[in-house]
Amino acid sequence: MDFSKDTVHEDIRAAVRDLCANFSDDYWMEHDQSQEFPWDFYNAVVKGGWLGLTVPTEYGGGGLGVTEAAIVEQEIAASGAGMNGCSAVHIGIFGFEPIIKYGSEDLKQRFLPRLVTGDLHVSFAVTEPDAGTDTTNLSTFARKVDGGWLISGKKVWITKAQEAERLILLARTTPRDQVAKKTDGLTLFFAPLDRERVTVRRIPKMGRNAIDTNELFIDDLFVADEDVIGEVGKGFKTILAGLNAERVISANAAIGIGRAALRRATNYAKERTVFGRPIGKNQGIAFPLAEALIKLDAADVMCQRAAWLIDNGQPSGREANAAKYLAAEAGFFAADAALSVHGGYGYSKEYHVERYFREARLMRIAPISQEMVLNYVAEHVLGLPRSY
Repeated sequence: MDFSKDTVHEDIRAAVRDLCANFSDDYWMEHDQSQEFPWDFYNAVVKGGWLGLTVPTEYGGGGLGVTEAAIVEQEIAASGAGMNGCSAVHIGIFGFEPIIKYGSEDLKQRFLPRLVTGDLHVSFAVTEPDAGTDTTNLSTFARKVDGGWLISGKKVWITKAQEAERLILLARTTPRDQVAKKTDGLTLFFAPLDRERVTVRRIPKMGRNAIDTNELFIDDLFVADEDVIGEVGKGFKTILAGLNAERVISANAAIGIGRAALRRATNYAKERTVFGRPIGKNQGIAFPLAEALIKLDAADVMCQRAAWLIDNGQPSGREANAAKYLAAEAGFFAADAALSVHGGYGYSKEYHVERYFREARLMRIAPISQEMVLNYVAEHVLGLPRSY
């Protein structure tokens, strides 16, 4: 890895910062409270040409890698947009890897250009109420019919389903008791979100409220054969295409939240005077902020290493999982320290750190929990027996 300044990366950071400067903390607080999708921000990202960043250039995309996508998401989060900003555009910036790597040429031609223009809204529909992280145990089933498939089942924690036109949807096409390996018999679909066949129910939640999160109830949803992503029965392999990259990009969002919280806390510590002196003179205030910076910087380096490995086609499971773990911990530590520095004001919405705190906490359970990261490292890196 080369840690000298990359002019392309510096230009990306500067451009995204300039774009995000038009959307203040108050903008994000208002949208979080009203639970309204941030269309002005989304359209600005589209106009800036950031959607389709990793889509190959022949389909109108940027042709860039995980490293660049991670930079964009960290800068969005660090601006104060947090997960409301990142989740509004995440699938557009990075989320079509299964289609890019495994989709048919017809599928790519039909949909990738629309993604780049911001015209196509998509949700990722994998998680189920009774399966959770145990993806191979999902019960949503697709049965073969003439020309396609009829899918029925339930999905939960589905982001942007209120806006989505399509679903990247994982379903069983062979019952689990009829396959040799539990990862077999799953198929990935690029399914139309037909609202006569799919009931979408919003989930009230603690944070990231400008972006809807939903339950889906699917009843005989038809998906044409040409909308299958990859091979029938090999959907588990297909969905793994972007797994490590997603963890790295999500880790960068966590770091961004931490940097936003640290910036506000540092400024407050310089300005807030108690007992005739700025509170930042007190080591009880200064040391947690210094520690937060060190933790964020360390997580950032691991994220850069993991992204480099992915972009250069190297094995990255260990580093991607470590990046996600370290970034989630560092982001939450910074947000928690920022809230403490503000004292009682940290609990008020006016100073915004309570929103950072709520969103930083999310990153310790999404897109995968810290415990599952430790399970991965214990089994696949240390060689310990599988615990689940």
